[in-house]
Amino acid sequence: MPRVLSPGKGRGLRALKEFKVGDLVFACPAYTYVLTANERGGFCEFCFTRQEGLSKCGKCKQAYYCNVDCQKGDWPMHKLECSAMCSYGENWNPSETVRLVARIIVKKKMHPERTESERLLALREFESHLEKLDNEKNEMNQTDIAALRHFYSRHLDFPENAALNELFAGVNCNGFTIEDEELSHLGSAVFPDVALMNHSCSPNVIVTYKGTVAEVRAIQDISPGEEIFNSYIDLLYPTEDRNERLIDSYFFTCDCKECTTKSKDKAKMEIQKTLSTPPKQKEIQKMVKYAKNVIEEFRRAKHYKNIFHNDLLEICELSLEKMGSIFEETNVYMLHMMYQAMGVCLYMQDWDGAMRYGEKIVKPYSVHYPPYSLNVASMYLKLGRLYLGLEKKSLGVKALNKVWFALKSGFQHTF
Repeated sequence: MPRVLSPGKGRGLRALKEFKVGDLVFACPAYTYVLTANERGGFCEFCFTRQEGLSKCGKCKQAYYCNVDCQKGDWPMHKLECSAMCSYGENWNPSETVRLVARIIVKKKMHPERTESERLLALREFESHLEKLDNEKNEMNQTDIAALRHFYSRHLDFPENAALNELFAGVNCNGFTIEDEELSHLGSAVFPDVALMNHSCSPNVIVTYKGTVAEVRAIQDISPGEEIFNSYIDLLYPTEDRNERLIDSYFFTCDCKECTTKSKDKAKMEIQKTLSTPPKQKEIQKMVKYAKNVIEEFRRAKHYKNIFHNDLLEICELSLEKMGSIFEETNVYMLHMMYQAMGVCLYMQDWDGAMRYGEKIVKPYSVHYPPYSLNVASMYLKLGRLYLGLEKKSLGVKALNKVWFALKSGFQHTF
């Protein structure tokens, strides 16, 4: 794929040959990466393999590996954290972004030349958009820089503060979340060549992960000369919401066909059909504002140390009851809170509750998301596993078959 200038979008990628749905367009190993702290013990820190009986680091006893080879492979990065975790104990709590930036600094010193991950875009070429950061984002950067200096002072020679500020801003704009087959968060990484792709709300590729390698696969037929587009955001939401997210995180608005026509917005914002008097536009806007606030409230609540999962479930149920006075269950804000409720039920091992929410979510997902969506396939996968666990074999097999139907062609190997 050649690197090109995309009209109105800056740098981008263009196809040199034809790709059919399911074809591997290209693969990119991570420049560097970190396993999220919540998954330690279940996944190898080096290769992200999930298995039981992993061997733990003899010193910190917090990092786990498949074998000696994986432990040796990870040592240049793990040694940054190993002794510090021993020293700080429970007070060792840098954010995932801080951990990732620390590894980038080490990697740049170890490999000053371009790596296999930078065939098309060097990490130093990342857009940071520093001039567009508001006070809140600048303060977050400074907090992260302070944490980096605090936790890594014994093992890192730090660049100047200005360079660190640019590095954190660049990672925030260009970093990736590595997810498993159920789209659960496994870690964070930088894939420079993958970051070169521009955004569209009607993407022609998706990014999946095989361990710590990103695989870019076609979800539309792509002709030679066509630009390759990925989606930077969750495509569940209506046009205005999507563009708010793009402006907030990436500092641009999207002008793709979906954003221009807004063809799915009406279905995504479905209003109750049983109401005797249709709600006024002002009432709908007020409920949308409430929905966005409760989504943010729930996101923050999940990080409270003393929060009980029953309390989280109550936030979901109360918000669904309130939104349900105006919104249909197929409305995307209702679906968002159902998805959160399903996650809480799974954590609490309330399998029946999780199944009930999943059954309400999966069909509207198939309508709201583009074809070959990982979100749809992931929901069918979760439901299939729930059905099998609840001894509903025929429903389980049917749901798991839908995973392959949702992704068809060449995607089977990713699940």
